[in-house]
Amino acid sequence: MRHPVKNKYPRRPDLVYGSEAISRFINTVMWDGKKDTARKLVYGALDIIKAQDMDPLETFETAIRNVAPLMEVRSRRVGGANYQVPREVPQQRRVALAYRWLINAARAQKGKPMAQRLASEILMAAKNEGSAIKKKDDMHRMADSNKAFAHFAW
Repeated sequence: MRHPVKNKYPRRPDLVYGSEAISRFINTVMWDGKKDTARKLVYGALDIIKAQDMDPLETFETAIRNVAPLMEVRSRRVGGANYQVPREVPQQRRVALAYRWLINAARAQKGKPMAQRLASEILMAAKNEGSAIKKKDDMHRMADSNKAFAHFAW
């Protein structure tokens, strides 16, 4: 028997841009419950994008759209063998992966303040470049190479 569907908690929009997406991104950036620090980082990155005469909210949403994967591989055991079965990524997971990949790509860079690294990664993702886009392309390539096992998805 299936579990009952859980009601989703309505997210509060962020303070500056009034966007639920940025509010969720701030929560993903946050470490050890330090939300104020996470807010400073994200708003600092968006201010850097604004200083380059670009709309920060639109650039952010474009970057998330570009980074979000459409397909992924899930491991499935059939008859004693494990197969990497390509599956479509649900919308919630798609956005969560995009946030995670952007943040991890920014954290992997060294030598600059985190707000600058985050801003450069968002700008590169908006132009379909950078580490987060490479991660998405690798995932799509993996799903494409395992198309032969798609019939195991049920």
